[in-house]
Amino acid sequence: MDVEALLRPMLEAEGLELYDVTRGREHGRMVLKIEVEGPDGVDIDTLSRLSGRIAARLDDEAYETGPYDLEVSSPGLERSLRRPAHFLRTVGEQVKVKTTAPVAGSKTHTGTLIAADDEHVIVAVGDEPRTLRLADIASARTVVDWGAELKGSNA
Repeated sequence: MDVEALLRPMLEAEGLELYDVTRGREHGRMVLKIEVEGPDGVDIDTLSRLSGRIAARLDDEAYETGPYDLEVSSPGLERSLRRPAHFLRTVGEQVKVKTTAPVAGSKTHTGTLIAADDEHVIVAVGDEPRTLRLADIASARTVVDWGAELKGSNA
């Protein structure tokens, strides 16, 4: 079953976007994680309401025959980047990208994401732009300067 195709129209009708869907095993149980976001973020009340609606929708469509846990959340400030669209919307932000093989002598590339397309990303690590193939990325996420964030919230 294509969970994304099933849930996307319901979320879009509420002005929200389906950021990601992942399914896997955690602590011996099947877990379905749904990440949603909105233009101004997503609050806990919205996530709680959505969790119930999503669970009902999945039950109506007989999503899973066995037990599973459903987690509905926002992707957060330090969000995983897995798809080309995730990288495209993150251009200009700080990221940490790990590659499967060394590029410029390193498997870890932390810096500013300066460009992205369907096949590559370019991360400025210091003054050095590094072109990384999406197919060679093991993991990637945004990086938040928590010191600056905390200072900004006290202003």
